[in-house]
Amino acid sequence: MARLPDGERPPADGALPPTALHGLGAADRPFGVYVHVPYCAARCGYCDYNTYIGTEASQDGFGAAVRAELALARGVLGDATPPAQTVFVGGGTPTLLAPDELARILDAIREHVGIAPGAEVTTEANPESVDPVALAALREAGFTRISLGMQSAAPHVLETLDRHHTPGRAVAAAREARAAGFEHVSLDLIYGTPGERAEDWRVSLETALEAEPDHVSAYSLIVEPGTKLAARVRRGELPAPDDDVLADRYETTETVLGAAGLRWYEVANWARTDADRCRHNLGYWAGGDWWGIGPGAHSHIGGVRWWNVLHPSRWMALLAEGSSPAAGREEPDADATRLEHVMLGVRLKEGLALEGLNGHARGVAAQLAADGLLQDDPLTRDGRAVLTLRGRLLADRVTLALAG
Repeated sequence: MARLPDGERPPADGALPPTALHGLGAADRPFGVYVHVPYCAARCGYCDYNTYIGTEASQDGFGAAVRAELALARGVLGDATPPAQTVFVGGGTPTLLAPDELARILDAIREHVGIAPGAEVTTEANPESVDPVALAALREAGFTRISLGMQSAAPHVLETLDRHHTPGRAVAAAREARAAGFEHVSLDLIYGTPGERAEDWRVSLETALEAEPDHVSAYSLIVEPGTKLAARVRRGELPAPDDDVLADRYETTETVLGAAGLRWYEVANWARTDADRCRHNLGYWAGGDWWGIGPGAHSHIGGVRWWNVLHPSRWMALLAEGSSPAAGREEPDADATRLEHVMLGVRLKEGLALEGLNGHARGVAAQLAADGLLQDDPLTRDGRAVLTLRGRLLADRVTLALAG
C-alpha cells in the first residue's frame, strides 16, 4: 500500500526557503498543479496508490479542503505565483466526483493560482465512471484532455487485474470524449499480466487504436508489495511477470503503435504529434515546479520536495486548522539530483545532454552506443544520449552507467 518517504518535518505554515522561490515562473521552470482525488469505487488488485473505498461521506469536505490548500499555496508562493501552465486531476478516480464539483475545483485553481491561456487541463477517468452527459460537462468546465484507464481488451486479463469495465467500454468512452469536444484523448494500458498471451496484448493495442487516441501510455505490470496481486503471486496462484515476456510485449507496442502513427517520446508514452504529448508529465520529467493538492500528493518547488499526509480525514483536519498538510520534505543533495536528472533525461526521446555530467560520461556513453543501447548519430553530432529500442528496455542500466 502507499507509503511516504522519510524526510524532515516541514513548517506548519508550509513556508519555503527564499532560494526555492527565486526564479519561480521562469521559462525553463514550467509550473503545474496536480490534484489527487483518492476515491475509488473498488480497489484493483495491482494498485498500491493512495486510494480509499467506501468513503463517500468524507467526499463532502473534499472540495473545501482543496480550496483551502490552494489558498495555502498562494500564501506560500506569494504574488510571484505563476499561472498554471498545466493542471492534472488524478487519483483514484476523479470522475467519481460530480462534474460540477470538478468544475468548482478548476474555478478554485483559477482564483488562487490562475490558469494560463492555452493551458493543458487533464482529468483521469475510469471508462465506467463517465458518460456523454458528464463528459460534456467536464469539457464545458475547462478540461481539455482526458486519460482513460483501459488496461486491456481481454476479459480474462481485466478479471485478473480486478478491473470492472467491459472490454469495449474504454473505446466507447474515448469516442464519447471526442464527441464532447476534448482536444486530447489518451488511453492507459498495462502489459505482462499473468495469463496474458501475446495475441491478447496485440488485440488490446489494436482495440485501443480503434478509438483513434492521440496519446497512449503502456506500462509493464509491477507486482507491488502489499497488494492483492502480490499476495496471489506469493501463494503461487499466479506467476510473476517474466522479463523476457515484458520485453516482447514492449517491442510489440512499439511496432503496433508506430505503424499507426504514434511515436514514443518517453519510454512508456507514445503521441501522434508533439502537440499531443502530455505537457504536465513533461513538466515533471524536465524538473519543473508543481504544487500537489490532496492526500498523499507530492510537490516540488525550486529543488524542495514535500508530500502530504496520506489519509483524507487527516489531510482535511490539518487544513481546517489552518496548517499545512505536509507530512515531510527534503532538499535532495547534489548526487541525488544528478541521478534523477540522468534518469529522467535518458527516458525522453530528445535524450540527455552529456555536457555538465562528470568527465567520464562521454566515454561511458560511447561504450553504451557500442553495446547498442544508445543511438550513434545524436551522440556524435549533438553530444546527447538517446536510447535505442533495446536501450529503452534497459533504461535503468543506462541511467546507472551515465550517473556513476
